[in-house]
Amino acid sequence: MIEAIVLGAAQDAGLPQAGCGCDRCRAAQADPTRRQYVVCLGIIDHAIGSTWMIDATPDFREQLVLLQQAAPECKLAGILLTHAHMGHYTGLIHLGREAWNTQRLPVYATPRMCAFLMRNQPWQQLAKFGNIALRLSPPNRPIALSPSLTVTPIAVPHRDEWSDTMAFRVDGPARSLFFCPDIDDWDRWDHSLPDMLADVDVALLDGAFFSQAEIPGRDISEIPHPLATDTTERAAGADCDVRLIHLNHTNPLWDDSMERAWVTERGVGVGATGDRWQLS
Repeated sequence: MIEAIVLGAAQDAGLPQAGCGCDRCRAAQADPTRRQYVVCLGIIDHAIGSTWMIDATPDFREQLVLLQQAAPECKLAGILLTHAHMGHYTGLIHLGREAWNTQRLPVYATPRMCAFLMRNQPWQQLAKFGNIALRLSPPNRPIALSPSLTVTPIAVPHRDEWSDTMAFRVDGPARSLFFCPDIDDWDRWDHSLPDMLADVDVALLDGAFFSQAEIPGRDISEIPHPLATDTTERAAGADCDVRLIHLNHTNPLWDDSMERAWVTERGVGVGATGDRWQLS
């Protein structure tokens, strides 16, 4: 059996966010059950006893435990990276000799992302000491993780300062999932979102901000993401399970709110840690 499981749904800095005194962050500081891990997807192939994670986040330790609890008979067989922003690769630090000290754990990334890791410490050291084994994974080239599981990186436009950025299509024997935690603008993508949604069973899409006014005193154009309202309107009516992920700590979709009701009424959900789908 092939499964996918959400191991986190928050933007790179999580919830609560460091240095933030907003009501939502204060509530999460006071109540651990309201804390949210950074966006991450787990993939499980029960038949061969292996799991994988898409992205290694700052919450890697806790998310590894969640994945182990979801599939106690399985071992982590690799990590696939979307890009070089802080929430998506910095958890690799836990693989080093000061911590887990893994032995040649496969890390799949594009040539540009691999070059970034090999140019910079401490990531270069992970490869030099054999904690990780970088696997060059160009866009649009399917990766056969197991006989029943294929994952394909798909390039998306997203502030590519240090690396390019990938979404991933995950194909099991019977069902498929599209994982896209970061994108600048659906109109800048050289694919059609409606066509993608028509071709998969589950879609986890960037829903970072609900409104332009969400971060007072900051120019939101410097951190571009499609608004959750735009993504919801584009996805409304799709014949697949669509859920918004990568929510900023300011996003009212975290709450039982009018905004969440508006999204739900249009047939779109909000991703949550523990959401789980069979792909076979």
